[in-house]
Amino acid sequence: MLGEHEATVVDVIPLGLHGTTYYDVTVAFPDRTVEHARLGPEGVPSGLQPGERVLATRVANMVISLRRP
Repeated sequence: MLGEHEATVVDVIPLGLHGTTYYDVTVAFPDRTVEHARLGPEGVPSGLQPGERVLATRVANMVISLRRP
C-alpha cells in the first residue's frame, strides 16, 4: 500500500525536538479524509503553508512525506 496521493495542507506546526525541527502536519484528501502526521525536516517541503496542494506519500495508510507537485 505504497503510493502518492494529492492532498491539501490544512495545518503545519513546527516542533523543536532534540535540536531538530519536526512538523505536525494535517492534510485533507479529495475523498474528504483528513490525516495527521509528525514528519522530520526531510519529509516536508521548505516553507510549507496551509492551503498548499501537495503530493503525500503514503505507506500502509500512513503519510510518510510531502512534496510539491
